[in-house]
Amino acid sequence: MRITNRMIDHELRWMARVARVLLRPTTPAAFRRLKWLTSLLRKSDRPKDLEVIETHLPRRDGKQLRIVIYKSCHPSGNKVPGILWAHGGGYLIGVPEQDVAVFRRLIGASECVIVAPDYRLGFESPFPAALDDCYDALLWLRQHAEELGVRTDQIAVAGMSAGGGLTAALTLYARDRGEPRIAFQMPLYPMIDDRMKTESSIDNDAPVWNSVANEVAWRVYLGELYGKDVPPYAAAARATDYRGLPPTCTFVGDLDPFKDETLEYVRNLRQAGVPVACEVYEGAYHGFDVLVPKAGISRKATLFYLDWFKSAVNKYHALQNL
Repeated sequence: MRITNRMIDHELRWMARVARVLLRPTTPAAFRRLKWLTSLLRKSDRPKDLEVIETHLPRRDGKQLRIVIYKSCHPSGNKVPGILWAHGGGYLIGVPEQDVAVFRRLIGASECVIVAPDYRLGFESPFPAALDDCYDALLWLRQHAEELGVRTDQIAVAGMSAGGGLTAALTLYARDRGEPRIAFQMPLYPMIDDRMKTESSIDNDAPVWNSVANEVAWRVYLGELYGKDVPPYAAAARATDYRGLPPTCTFVGDLDPFKDETLEYVRNLRQAGVPVACEVYEGAYHGFDVLVPKAGISRKATLFYLDWFKSAVNKYHALQNL
């Protein structure tokens, strides 16, 4: 799938030119350089309009998992939804702090508490380390719901890109383990299929994320599993049973390598009777809404998932098996 400039939405083209030069992680070394740059966000000033709390919990390897909690500075006093947020970055880069703008929108749309784990990345710790960290953070969110001001019947999971992939994997994992029960999920343009056999994922040279970057990331994240019988908890598109998964919202650009796998995931969910809201945006590459948030198409996508989120808070609940 060769991507020309004319195929890209006119408001997104300038960033496409920048991204083709600066955001082309096509080798492990390039990913490591980006990993170093994104790690600098940990040192950035915390937002003044949100309450930010940092805590740690024991990791399965004996070290500490850093968790960043985002809340409203002016809470209503009512119990609110708790969102486990997994950041993106191809499973190889990224930190929770990179998504503060998204947290601000979610909290503004419908008051909630966001718990964002700084999960282990693939270079040092391939699958299942990231899943383990996110699942342990999810259990921690449920166990500490009372002190966080979170409703135990409205625990949700969300994330973009690789964070969307972790979202889809977590809901499968939680369903199969029987805890915690997830009220709804938002795996936005999720990275969920390591096989890369769909039309949109083959020879895709789009800006930001393309077929080459995708293969490098999957190879590193899966480690010795790459090319073998990969479990659905690593690549959710490999799941064969979608029954009992939570109501879902997602969107994707039509130039994104993940377009076809996202739409296949949506079809599988719907066939299993899961309520799904999905939109595809013409002329949009991977991460367009974050990179060019003021573009008309980005505003439309943002409004779509925020409106769905507000509706989900009113409609979807899942009682815990306490």
